[in-house]
Amino acid sequence: MTPRVAVVTPVHGRHRHLTGQRWGLARQTHAPDAHVVVAMGDPDVTGVLAEAPDGPPAHVVDVDLVDGRLPLAAARNAGVREAAHRGAEVVVLLDVDCVPAPDLVADYLAALASAAAEGDPPVFACGVVRYLDAATTAAGPVWVDDSALEAGSTPHAARPAPPAGAVERGGDARLFWSLSFAATVTDFERVGGFDEGYVGYGAEDTDVGQRLEAAGGSILWLGGATAYHQHHGDGGLPVQHVHDIVANGGRFARRWGWWPMGGWLDGFEDLGLVRRDGAGGWVATGPARRTAGSR
Repeated sequence: MTPRVAVVTPVHGRHRHLTGQRWGLARQTHAPDAHVVVAMGDPDVTGVLAEAPDGPPAHVVDVDLVDGRLPLAAARNAGVREAAHRGAEVVVLLDVDCVPAPDLVADYLAALASAAAEGDPPVFACGVVRYLDAATTAAGPVWVDDSALEAGSTPHAARPAPPAGAVERGGDARLFWSLSFAATVTDFERVGGFDEGYVGYGAEDTDVGQRLEAAGGSILWLGGATAYHQHHGDGGLPVQHVHDIVANGGRFARRWGWWPMGGWLDGFEDLGLVRRDGAGGWVATGPARRTAGSR
């Protein structure tokens, strides 16, 4: 029997992007059984969903901001718990700015089913992410057809890129990315979900990748399950999150012995936003800027 599947999406603002995601979910060749939308300090989400394109049944879970910061790790865990409560056996976690290609859910289910037949270690499946340009994004959030998304997007240059239809197992767990991935609820729980000690932006997904590897598991890189990332004009250094990135990076380093997000930290150093602490770590300088609405 085909397992029940739910899509889990954390949201704070980005309501137009959420509408675009609902449009994509309504066009799935394998319709998800539920869409769990985790509203992070965002009481308007229910109204947005009421006006969005039809799609799988939507269920809103409310979580509070933490001192004005986005509780991304806690929100994803809450979404998976709600999905499991509603009978889901597989969860697809999809950031709000992602529009799923029509075969995204079907591709994830096929890859996980094949992996389950091969053995017991936990696996997380990661699909292709393509970045929409500003003009194609602006033409939405309901597009003329799916081919417009393909034509108006480019793949992420630093991600694994298997051939179309292929599945590659393993590789560098540091590249795990929570933007778009799928797992069985059982495997998500075996890895421990996301560490809710990470608050705000950064490192929570890199931590999950390390714990997946430590548990003997691996990543499935798919040449499919494509998600189109909607343009939102802030693709440079996430300077608004510098304090969260330093705090979360330190938590990660204490656990794993190395600092993630090195490119961002080097860039922050060039801007005078961080300094090295003399012991292999980093310290943020200047006042914290809490801007939960900007991701």
